[in-house]
Amino acid sequence: MSEEALAGVPLVHISPEGIFKYVMINVIDGGDASKAVIRGFADCTWHADIFDREEEVFKKLGLRAECPGGGRIEHNPDKKYLKVYGYSQGFGKADHAQTKRILATKYPDYTIETSDEGY
Repeated sequence: MSEEALAGVPLVHISPEGIFKYVMINVIDGGDASKAVIRGFADCTWHADIFDREEEVFKKLGLRAECPGGGRIEHNPDKKYLKVYGYSQGFGKADHAQTKRILATKYPDYTIETSDEGY
């Protein structure tokens, strides 16, 4: 069951526009299978708020979640532009190159930039 649940977890779920915090989450089934997903919501004040919200969703599916890091995303749908930058004070900096690759699966026609600058 949890392998099927893991397969059904979307790689990307972020706010439709704006500048907001994001976290990378490693979602793990009951065995050895896992995948990294990106979550970012403008209505969350802290990176931990995003993780806590999503962890509850994954628990209901019988999955575990770990957060290796976070940052910020600037999302401009009119310009088809995403910028990934910064870090999470609580979780550390996510691998922005990996985040870019994951975002590109949902936004293949976007320009996606990464930067280690900013908070």
